[in-house]
Amino acid sequence: MERRTFLRAGLGGVAAAGLTAPLASGLLLADRGSTRWRIAAEPIRLSSNENPLGLSDAAREAVIASLGEANRYPGPYRQAVIDALAAKHEVRPEQIVLGAGSTEILQMAVQARGPNATVIVADPTFEDVPRYAERIGIRVEKVPLRADYSHDLERMREVAARSSGPVLVYICNPNNPTGTVTPSSEIDAWIEEAPESIQFVVDEAYYEYAADPRYRSAQRWVYTKPNVLVVRTFSKIYAMAGMRLGYAVAHSGTAEHLARWAAANNANTLALIAARASLGDREFERKSLEVNRRGREILTKCLDELGLEHLPSHTNFVMHRINGDLPTYNRRMEEHGILVGRPFPPMVTHSRVSIGLPEEMERFAETLRMFRKRGWV
Repeated sequence: MERRTFLRAGLGGVAAAGLTAPLASGLLLADRGSTRWRIAAEPIRLSSNENPLGLSDAAREAVIASLGEANRYPGPYRQAVIDALAAKHEVRPEQIVLGAGSTEILQMAVQARGPNATVIVADPTFEDVPRYAERIGIRVEKVPLRADYSHDLERMREVAARSSGPVLVYICNPNNPTGTVTPSSEIDAWIEEAPESIQFVVDEAYYEYAADPRYRSAQRWVYTKPNVLVVRTFSKIYAMAGMRLGYAVAHSGTAEHLARWAAANNANTLALIAARASLGDREFERKSLEVNRRGREILTKCLDELGLEHLPSHTNFVMHRINGDLPTYNRRMEEHGILVGRPFPPMVTHSRVSIGLPEEMERFAETLRMFRKRGWV
């Protein structure tokens, strides 16, 4: 059964049962003044860097076969995934920490650093780390990206050097929302000479998509450096964004300290089952990368045709310039059945568009060309 057909059938079952639930994108709407339900047109969702393929067949089959275990706590399944991840990364199981998505790992890292820490981030970057820090009163220092949209590590070093107390440096590489890469050799040079009072959190959510020869994982440091934390997710390449599973790879002592801040049973049973099946599905990884390549090719060809500057992307999204007001552009796209990325100040003249299926990117390209004819971009 196709994913969208399955989704509609499932929602129809909810309605038939007389249940109500908050549903994304207005897929299921109640007729005013009645208890009847109707299916609204589903928008093309190019707004959240999701894998458009949906779960791999192996993961989907494993989840369906294991629905009878959904009433059980996830304990027995955690270790199987931890062991598989340890084998994948060639580390010991005690060097792996699971989270409800990589965002929980990031939250744990901020909390574990303590209230007197300084958090240093690029600007713009993924917002969760500064958001978590600010919510609990931790000072955040934002350092603008360089002209090539890589991290300005020299200025970040300067901020770290003048900060008193513990420091957390967050490096999203490839970076979200720009999709750009900071050369790993530059990050390595800082890590090699930094004191242990500086904690490096390297977010590699888009690791699998990056093919730039200047890029490599920061995992090489976790064997000898307790102050390096590498963060990964099942949300992107494995299409599990809705199931919420991420993890950290770290020195064993660091992992043990980080795990103290985890919610109990934070990785749910079905997510763990899907993850274990996904880790063995190399064909799905290849398919995800190929679909992403084709979709990005359609998108960048259109942007080049229209003369809209776009940043070199090493991810499953592209940041491109628009002409005109960004909120107005986003609203018009939504009116034409397409959801695109939220604003990312200070890049208010750019829009981040996620890579969907090739046919979805063709639809986006047609819409963008129509916008140009109307003088909107």
